Amino acid sequence: MKKIKLEIAGLSYSQSQSGAYALVLVEEQGQRRLPIIIGGFEAQAIAIELEKMTPSRPLTHDLFKSFADAFEVSMQEIIIYNLVEGIFFSKIVCNKENKQIEIDARTSDAIALAVRFGANIYTYEFILASAGILLEGNTDTDSATTETQEEETVTNETDALSIEDLQQELNTAIANEDYEKASQLRDVITKRQSN
Repeated sequence: MKKIKLEIAGLSYSQSQSGAYALVLVEEQGQRRLPIIIGGFEAQAIAIELEKMTPSRPLTHDLFKSFADAFEVSMQEIIIYNLVEGIFFSKIVCNKENKQIEIDARTSDAIALAVRFGANIYTYEFILASAGILLEGNTDTDSATTETQEEETVTNETDALSIEDLQQELNTAIANEDYEKASQLRDVITKRQSN
């Protein structure tokens, strides 16, 4: 299966899940974005490394890198290899004395390590096809939302909407860079289309 290279586009605070963040990955040779909901600790670990900050004491991911360096284990890449019921599965591909080793990991931890090792992040087409969000150049949708609409859950908002209306809401969420809501809307559309 052909791997597709991803890059980190950004992190944003989750509006619907307290303490959670949306990590947005973008395909290197395309316009699709892959939003992944991660915890606050992992978001902090990724942000600290992206901003080249040095914490006063090593974080867990820094400790893992130091440990790997001490035992001459290099990280080659991480692969987001599966998506089951909204949960991404990843593996870290390491090398020790020309022997390749694959280690199962949470996607957020794998990415926090990838930024420390300077390792590439990959996924497969079927994951981008089912969970990716295509950025469209121009949308004519109204980007204004009220606070009460933001507080409602996506399920309540979408119950009475047609697929066309859901698609319009999805385009609005993308235009507003609300990738968490966009990923939830995408899931609702996919579920309705499969029924």
